Amino acid sequence: MFHYSPCLDIFFPELPFPERIKKVAALGYEYFEFWSWWNKDIAAVEKAMKESDMQAVGFCTKMISLVDASKRAEYLAGLKETIDVAKRLGTRGIISQVGNELAGVSRDEQKRSLIDGLKAAAPLLEAAGMTLLVEPLNIRYDHKGYFLSCSDEAAEIITAAGSKSVKMLFDIYHQQITEGDLINNIKKYLPLIGHFHIADHPGRHELGTGEINYQNVLSMIQKSDYNGAVGIELFPIDKQGHEKALKVSSLKV
Repeated sequence: MFHYSPCLDIFFPELPFPERIKKVAALGYEYFEFWSWWNKDIAAVEKAMKESDMQAVGFCTKMISLVDASKRAEYLAGLKETIDVAKRLGTRGIISQVGNELAGVSRDEQKRSLIDGLKAAAPLLEAAGMTLLVEPLNIRYDHKGYFLSCSDEAAEIITAAGSKSVKMLFDIYHQQITEGDLINNIKKYLPLIGHFHIADHPGRHELGTGEINYQNVLSMIQKSDYNGAVGIELFPIDKQGHEKALKVSSLKV
């Protein structure tokens, strides 16, 4: 049984961040996520969470390249900072991008750096009881030049990292663009998936506005043994329609 978590770096941008937490709580949510912690008043976030009885299921670590071996110490230092913030907020999921492809460096060398970086990160995560969520992104529209786009390669890298504290963030929007075959790929890689993101394609808008059959995809996830979060990372078609886009009834499967 999964639970939804709106991304609050998207929704209700007119409100101060702590008020966004209270807003989605009033809409019936118990969980939320966000992208960057380093530009937020963490004390105010913590206070709003307690007042609203909300849980933060995930946020990003500092966006430092893992495919560049010269950046590894910087990445690990940022991860340590992120873990400290996650402990404070009671968060167990840490989202990580891997960085853009490096010119003049072979893909195999970059992949090795990525795997070695994840191996170095694993003891920090294991000691904290947290999971690093490695995210493939589409390189056709949104993240041109990004290193990791396919779920099969992500699975290969995560398996090579060899830690239960390193898993895949399967963004259904991104993977529809990159490879399709959503249900088969989710079933295949479900043991390695620690988090999902949803939005329809094209447009990255509300479910039902595009080509993805979310009724079938989410029903399959619901019937599986996955019991984590499904992050709502969509941009409402109506820029004033955030509350409508987050009505829980519109997300039921």
